[in-house]
Amino acid sequence: MDVKGTWSSLYWLFCQFELITCSYLMEPWEKVLFYSFNLAMAGLLLYTAYVCVAFHVSSAFQLLGSFLGNQQENALSVVK
Repeated sequence: MDVKGTWSSLYWLFCQFELITCSYLMEPWEKVLFYSFNLAMAGLLLYTAYVCVAFHVSSAFQLLGSFLGNQQENALSVVK
């Protein structure tokens, strides 16, 4: 594994990110706020995607099970 090549490519990607977002023009305190906000939004997006995907996969399996004839009993019919 080429660690030096990995670090240089990550540094190159970070420089590209700074050029695209024009964050190289910001002061250090502005960069901290900008990067903190972006990381928080990315974290919230990933968490929401994880929760929604898990819910939709669960719903899809339940629907598939009902189509295949493995219908779960209704809670009221279990009580009666």
